[in-house]
Amino acid sequence: MSFGGVHAVDGMSINLRRGELLGLIGPNGAGKTTLFNMLAGTYRPHQGSILINGTEAAPRDAAARIGLGLGRTFQIPKPFTEMTVLENVLTGAQHQVGERLFANFLQPGKVAAQERAALEKARGLLEFVTLSPLAQEPARVLSGGQRKLLELARILMADPSIILLDEPAAGVNPALLEFIMDRVLELNARGKSILLIEHNMDMVTRLCSRVVVMAQGKFLVEGAPQEVARNSAVVDAYLGGAA
Repeated sequence: MSFGGVHAVDGMSINLRRGELLGLIGPNGAGKTTLFNMLAGTYRPHQGSILINGTEAAPRDAAARIGLGLGRTFQIPKPFTEMTVLENVLTGAQHQVGERLFANFLQPGKVAAQERAALEKARGLLEFVTLSPLAQEPARVLSGGQRKLLELARILMADPSIILLDEPAAGVNPALLEFIMDRVLELNARGKSILLIEHNMDMVTRLCSRVVVMAQGKFLVEGAPQEVARNSAVVDAYLGGAA
């Protein structure tokens, strides 16, 4: 993926194994977010392939990739601030018959049944992220950390098998960060494959058994977090040779 003469992602190769919690790290400007945008369908790569559960995804947009089992969060969540917290979660529901105008007249029973099921699922997800007490409050009242939890609940409404987490620790207080890490581990234990971008190396070390490092748009090295942290090439990439 290039922007003008800048190769933001240049021959990068990465493999997320089924059921894995993989860390993706690198200095600012390494191309991590661009890579995420390519994987999620926001950007279409100029060259290369993206396989999701064995299916070529590069020509498909972000909405189609949800259908392939891939969901993503953003570093800066942007909820629908005047909608309630519960309504925000409900926007993540997929394949709702009631989204088609005539179905509301021709299949009202099915529409109502799906809406009841979606409400039950959304309330369960709010409980999972401990936002149930705020379910009927407008999303604008949430703190930055709570908005990250809301975004996680919303993407879980689509029941993805793969989740791209973009800096879930950014701007979050330590107490809430511990809870976010607990939820991420719980999702992974339930079989979700997770690719995590994060600058908080303590979080990466505690969550991930394997880490991939990017630098200048390219693959640099991969390995266990402790090994990667001691790698001279990684130190040089982060510190620009000052080490």
